[in-house]
Amino acid sequence: MKGIIFDMDGVLVDAMPYHCKALQMAIKQQTNIEIDDRTIFLLEGMPADEIIKEIFRGKGYNDNHYYFTIIDKIHNLKKEILKQILVLKPIDGIRELITQLDCIKAVVSGASKQEVETILYKIFGRGKFEIVITGDDLEEGKPNPAPFKTALERMNLKPQEAIVVENAPLGVQAANKAGIECIVTLNNSNA
Repeated sequence: MKGIIFDMDGVLVDAMPYHCKALQMAIKQQTNIEIDDRTIFLLEGMPADEIIKEIFRGKGYNDNHYYFTIIDKIHNLKKEILKQILVLKPIDGIRELITQLDCIKAVVSGASKQEVETILYKIFGRGKFEIVITGDDLEEGKPNPAPFKTALERMNLKPQEAIVVENAPLGVQAANKAGIECIVTLNNSNA
């Protein structure tokens, strides 16, 4: 392989439980709606604003304009809560793996650019990944293949020259749609 594309949450760092809790707290504070972990984990890989929209659709609020007007407010509150509760913990052995890989390394995450850059810098330092694609970079996130196709373009690679490492069902779908082989890691979103 000439390149490897990593998802961030659940593959490089164990941050998804904190994203889940922060989103649950933000939605509860703004709407008094309680959301179970499974609902959020099944949407993992999407940008947070899209996850919130899907949650509202799943609750049957398609026609309730109010809920869709507060998405940005919930998303911003989620970011603030996450800053307060997040404990950064790399997946066991991942630092060593990143150091040993002799290929182009990319990260594709639905999280915001600020979140991704902060986490990658704190866990890995600067310059470990040549390409970083975040939820802020694209119109559509996973399961749309665009994030992975964009990574391939920036890596100057064909789909058969790269591999994706993913844990989220929507990320696996996106990799498959982009025509890139995928290694699936097992963790809490696969439970």
